[in-house]
Amino acid sequence: MHLQADNLTVERGTRTVISNLSFTAQAGEALLLVGPNGAGKTTLIRTLAGFIAPVSGTISLKGDSANRDVAEVCHYVGHLTGIKANLTAEQNLAFWGEYLGGDRATLADRVDAALGDFGLAALADFPAGLLSAGQKRRLGLARLSIATRPIWLLDEPTVSLDAASTELLARLIQQHLARDGLVIAATHLPLGLERPVYLRLGPSPGTSTTQSAGLPPVEGQQP
Repeated sequence: MHLQADNLTVERGTRTVISNLSFTAQAGEALLLVGPNGAGKTTLIRTLAGFIAPVSGTISLKGDSANRDVAEVCHYVGHLTGIKANLTAEQNLAFWGEYLGGDRATLADRVDAALGDFGLAALADFPAGLLSAGQKRRLGLARLSIATRPIWLLDEPTVSLDAASTELLARLIQQHLARDGLVIAATHLPLGLERPVYLRLGPSPGTSTTQSAGLPPVEGQQP
C-alpha cells in the first residue's frame, strides 16, 4: 500500500499555500515534511487527514483492497493533545479506544499497552490536567498505540518532549514502519529515524531526498 498525491493545490483564505504538489509515500517509509514556517507543512498534514479540501488534485491510497480513503486508515496527531483534563490518563485512552473502534473485550489490555508504550503506566490514575506538558504530549501520542491504523500523520510530534521521550517515540515509529506502516510527519527537528525520506516545502517544493540522519540542507547550504 502507498499514499499518492497528484497535482495537489491547497488554499488557506485567499493564499495558495501548496501548488501542484505531487509525491508518493510507501508503506514502511517515514516521510518527513520540512521547510520554513509558513511553508505549508501543517496545511499538508491536515489536507491528507481530510480536514482541508484541496482546490485541485487528488489524494489516494494505492494497493488497498478495501478502497478506503486516507482518513479511514490514519491516526492524526496535531498541535493539540486531544485530552480531557478532568479525566485520568487511563480514562482518556479508554475514550480514544472506544472512539477509534476495535474489540471492546480487549480495550483494557490495549489501554495498558498504550500507557506502557509511552512510559505513562505509573500515571494511569492521575488526572490529565495535573500532568506536565511533556506528559500530556505523550498521552496525546499514546492513542497511536490504542488502535491499529497503518498511516500515522504527525504534526510536530516532538513538541514538549524531552530527549528520552523523543527517543521513545522514534523507537515506536521504527516498530510501526517494520510492520509496513507509513508515517508522514511535519517537523523542524530530526526525529532520530533510520533513513527517512524528506519532502521539502517552501520556495522549491516537491524535492525529496533520503538521508540516514539529521535534516537535509536548507536552500543555499552545502551538504
